[in-house]
Amino acid sequence: MNIEENHIWHPYANIPNKVPTYHVESAKGVYLNFTNGARVIDGMSSWWCMIHGYNNAYINDAIKFQIDQVSHVMFGGLTHQPAIDLCEKLINLTPKGLDKVFFADSGSVSVEVSLKMAIQYWQNKGQKEKSYFLTPRGGYHGDTFGAMSVCDPNKGMHHLFSEVLPKHYFVMQPKPHNTDEALADLESRLSKNHKKIAAMILEPIVQGAGGMNIYNEDYLKGSRALCDKFNVLMIVDEIATGFGRTGEFFGCNHANISPDIMCVGKALTGGYMTMAAAITNKDVSETVGVLMHGPTFMANPLACSAAIASIDLLLTSNWKKRVTEIETILRDQLMPLKSHQSILDVRILGAIGVLEFNEALDMKKTQEELIESGVWLRPYGKLLYTMPPFVISDEELLAITQAMANIVGDSLE
Repeated sequence: MNIEENHIWHPYANIPNKVPTYHVESAKGVYLNFTNGARVIDGMSSWWCMIHGYNNAYINDAIKFQIDQVSHVMFGGLTHQPAIDLCEKLINLTPKGLDKVFFADSGSVSVEVSLKMAIQYWQNKGQKEKSYFLTPRGGYHGDTFGAMSVCDPNKGMHHLFSEVLPKHYFVMQPKPHNTDEALADLESRLSKNHKKIAAMILEPIVQGAGGMNIYNEDYLKGSRALCDKFNVLMIVDEIATGFGRTGEFFGCNHANISPDIMCVGKALTGGYMTMAAAITNKDVSETVGVLMHGPTFMANPLACSAAIASIDLLLTSNWKKRVTEIETILRDQLMPLKSHQSILDVRILGAIGVLEFNEALDMKKTQEELIESGVWLRPYGKLLYTMPPFVISDEELLAITQAMANIVGDSLE
């Protein structure tokens, strides 16, 4: 019986999977070791979360210590030191005013929590009609139902569910060249519908899985001002952008804004454990009161310990300098590819490098070629991108960019 091929259902895949799955035996640093003997550089940070690489001794030790104390305890009516310590760190790191932390067990769940916070906020203010959300097109916020409802309804991966998802308000996707136009569209929509809108939700500076779009910080500043003007809460989804990925600790820092609610996840634990949080301010927490949400593994002590260790590692490293160095290499190596006829656009910010092709890539063929080059990347649609661990060496990063360049060259044949 072939369990892997006939019984395990992988994400975004059939059973059996039309694209091969590669069996990871072990991992260390930025390398994945396959059972077939291949060794590849992980240019994806395992969907953007392994910022310190694999098998990090400091995080390993933190989890080993915690497992001998208490591995899990319900968070209803109980607490523990790792949760207290992590809460303090997040309060000190997030924008001013965000000092109420609700722990969740995944990024999508933190988005669900933030949407529930916003609706309950207005219900408790006696404005039950404010039950809709507004978001830019091109966004992605997760795979659960509430999160899906604020993902792009047409070009996003969740269009199959469009008939059963709640209908919300979508505005023009911000791009570097259309900031004024996009803000005008946002203002028009808010002017007409703000009495029905509970909150605007958006990914700051970089829209992730919806298409890896990078936009101008002025749009973020303008969005904050318009939310204030029209009495709408602002939720920022920092699940992909948080903890240094864009060159600032949080995407919000590019515009020096403070949202009403911030979602964090992915790199929060350095990729070791599934964990997230919805962080809000005093006004929201006091108005909401009792939030009707309680994940079983909320504030899991092992996950909290991994997060504390990951944040400590980040803060004691010269992460900002390293991310800037990664960005420089990505620009030097990938920007020249923009002249190739198969490439529609090249986008780079911080430790993010994106190639957008004119035509969709053959995932199976592309992945096989990348592995032959000693690199693990996960192309989708027209995009081939890298979000490497911050601990990657220049030589290892150049191996990734060369592998990406090889794919561009092959696409012209």
